[in-house]
Amino acid sequence: MAKEKKAKPKKAEKPEKAPEKEKPAKEAAKRENTVLIGRKPVMNYVVACITFFNAGEKQVVVKARGRAISRAVDTVELLRRAFVKDLEVKDIAVGTEEIQQEEGGMRNISTMEITVTKAGSK
Repeated sequence: MAKEKKAKPKKAEKPEKAPEKEKPAKEAAKRENTVLIGRKPVMNYVVACITFFNAGEKQVVVKARGRAISRAVDTVELLRRAFVKDLEVKDIAVGTEEIQQEEGGMRNISTMEITVTKAGSK
């Protein structure tokens, strides 16, 4: 007597998601070549920048806010002086973000974006 295999019922297929609206190419390019500075050691961020340049990016944006701003400046300076000799600082943008505190009040946080490019590319 041979045992018959029972066909497993198919799982209900998930309905396909509607395709997301495509965002402008500029926004997508901004996110791809951005290094967000946090609490990690400076060398981690330097390596991230070098990785972007080795992948063919023409410019990299280093973003930080609050106490991490000094780490962002250290990252760019170390990158410029030791690793990528032909690096140029294209733009430095400073600003302020208002953040909602847990207690209910608002708080201002300083922000900085440093855009760096290789000298051979504009």
